[in-house]
Amino acid sequence: MTERNRGRPRAFDRDRAVLDAARLFWRRGYSGTSTRTLTAALGLSTSSLYAAFGSKAGLFEEAVRTYAERYREIYQQAVAEKNIQTVIERILTDSVHEFTQPSDTHPGCLISSAVMTDSTSTLDTSAYVAELHSSNEQALLVRIERAIQDGELAAGTNAAVLTGLIQSVWYGLSVRSNVDTAREDLLATAQLAHHLICQQLTSSPTS
Repeated sequence: MTERNRGRPRAFDRDRAVLDAARLFWRRGYSGTSTRTLTAALGLSTSSLYAAFGSKAGLFEEAVRTYAERYREIYQQAVAEKNIQTVIERILTDSVHEFTQPSDTHPGCLISSAVMTDSTSTLDTSAYVAELHSSNEQALLVRIERAIQDGELAAGTNAAVLTGLIQSVWYGLSVRSNVDTAREDLLATAQLAHHLICQQLTSSPTS
């Protein structure tokens, strides 16, 4: 009995495996992360990896989906705020906090890192990320249009342009987080961008 227990493989922790794989993809890129590297890092045989995830692409897709869905939640929670200025602030600052989660619980922002441009073979994943970005942008656009209709923003505000501006700031923060910019610096940038955007939106038009 003792010998049998000694040879028993450790329990498979899927969440930990996905996190460890996501870290590898983030650091090495999709093409640069071989199946051999994955199996060594995850402590799995090749057959076990394929049994659990189907393929390297399947593991990559699960890693992206697992961590990317948090950004959908951030947008959904933000656009539910009553004040449009708070909406903008939460999208930017909550995202920064997510981008800079401790590395033992979070792999970095996979959906905006170079790893996505290195994953052309994973068409399902690319389509998912495109859908996620489109969904988040549409949610913000609808919320801004409502703010215009409610008189919270001036009638002449261009909702599409404002949405694009906020999204551009979001992408910039995401990219900077992937080159190890400190959370404090990212938050300072997010807060300044929020201030400048809101200042412009609330300023009286010149005669």
